[in-house]
Amino acid sequence: MTKKELYNRTISYFQEAIPLAATELHFNNPYELIVAVILSAQCTDKRVNMITPPLYRDFPTPEALAATTPEVVYEYIRSVSYPNSKAKHLVEMAKMLVNDFHSEVPDNLDDLVKLPGVGRKTANVMLSVVFNQAVMPVDTHVFRVSHRIGLVPESCTTPLATEKHLEKNLPKEVVARAHHWLILHGRYTCQSRKPKCEICGLNGICKYSLKPHLNK
Repeated sequence: MTKKELYNRTISYFQEAIPLAATELHFNNPYELIVAVILSAQCTDKRVNMITPPLYRDFPTPEALAATTPEVVYEYIRSVSYPNSKAKHLVEMAKMLVNDFHSEVPDNLDDLVKLPGVGRKTANVMLSVVFNQAVMPVDTHVFRVSHRIGLVPESCTTPLATEKHLEKNLPKEVVARAHHWLILHGRYTCQSRKPKCEICGLNGICKYSLKPHLNK
């Protein structure tokens, strides 16, 4: 199977299996999403969704969040991973939004990565989800699943290399959805320790399912 055929069959499968792919983080506007994505680093979306409602309620704007302290924010987010550093990042991020960006979340990578707590992956999530740009945020799910399927070669050993390869080979109009396809597939089917190959529609197509150890 050629690379193009593999991409086409993978896209066709996901279009049928996950037609309404979207982030599982709850948010109402770009400000709330950037807060949620910062909190989601090395933490489940389920946990983030549990703690954000009171955070959104009490700090509904960048101005409100910028006016508080990390110690106060910590009490809202203490159940997530790395709450101390995330509390600090959230307050500093809000201050920069207010002081440097007129309280608006930037719509470009260069400005987004200036914000405390925002790396390339988080920035790309914002660009993809909020601004519908054809960028590929690469988290652990996207990295694992894209390699297992064979969409990217083994030589793509970093998230950045994986991002660039996927963006180059996916049709521009599906890149944003493909990000969610790969995440949801990795979260519920192609899991890290025990991938559910027996129920996967890509079984027999993807590189991982064709490995000898699965055919014993």
